[in-house]
Amino acid sequence: METGFTVEQLRAAAVDAVRAPSLHNTQPWRFRLRDGGIEVLVDPDRRLPATDPTGWGVRIACGAALFNLRLALAVAGTPATVRLRPHPAEPDVVARLVPDVPRRPAPAEQALHAAIPRRFSNRAPFWPDPVPADARWRLTEAARAEQCWLELVVGVSAVNAFGEIARSAHRVLERSPEYRAERQEWVRTAPARDGIPAASGGPQGEPQDLLPSRGFGGLDRAPGRDFEPEPLVAVLGSPGNTAVDQFVAGQALQRVLLTATDSGLAASLLSQPIEVPSARDQLRLSLGRFGTPQMVLRVGYGQPGWPTPRRDVDEVLDLPVVRS
Repeated sequence: METGFTVEQLRAAAVDAVRAPSLHNTQPWRFRLRDGGIEVLVDPDRRLPATDPTGWGVRIACGAALFNLRLALAVAGTPATVRLRPHPAEPDVVARLVPDVPRRPAPAEQALHAAIPRRFSNRAPFWPDPVPADARWRLTEAARAEQCWLELVVGVSAVNAFGEIARSAHRVLERSPEYRAERQEWVRTAPARDGIPAASGGPQGEPQDLLPSRGFGGLDRAPGRDFEPEPLVAVLGSPGNTAVDQFVAGQALQRVLLTATDSGLAASLLSQPIEVPSARDQLRLSLGRFGTPQMVLRVGYGQPGWPTPRRDVDEVLDLPVVRS
């Protein structure tokens, strides 16, 4: 068994870790090597006080980055044992990874790892093709593998009821000038390494849309390019709602998203019903599930796109100081 990870192993794994999703593509994570272990940390300078006052979104994003990190290490033949919130006195330390027994990666790990650079949020309308039963099963099993649940909202009445909750939450958020200003700060009209490029923001929302659009400055849609009338909506939930539950949910979210990518599916995240506490309670009650909804996904088949940009890996690493 290895005694510790190296700087080279951290840097190689972080290339994949930074490809995780985050609210407004803020990329609120850092990675460091300490005493032979890799630690994932919250970057306090990248919080969203108006959009994410509780830090829920940051914890989901860091959990997703942690899953990519785990996957990269496993595929390199150096899997890790993970401990969440390892230092009670350092709440911004999300997790600590130490080397486990080296082994060959499983084919499923290799497939998910290969999906990392191809995963992106597709905010455009999807095609009408239904998601087949076997793909739906893979998504729910992906959440279960990370100790979470994925509830598929099926049927016209159920989807319409969810749409009502989502639109109501969106209206609540849009009433806040601070929320709107913060979102605009992260829209990029010129090349940048973070934020949402206007070209990736999806088309502008219209009154007939069943689900709300965040409004990242996308173009008006072409005639006949309405969003799908009955999208496949998936709600990801965790048993509880502590910080650890949210880190776990972030890992489950990324496993689900990579499973969708590996299955040839497109997905976008819809967090407005999670960001508004009353809407989240409504959603939980409508599902009749034990636990707490942590994210909503729209899943289907869509046109090809491209991932949003990422910061250079060296910008997110805290490396040991080498003393001469």
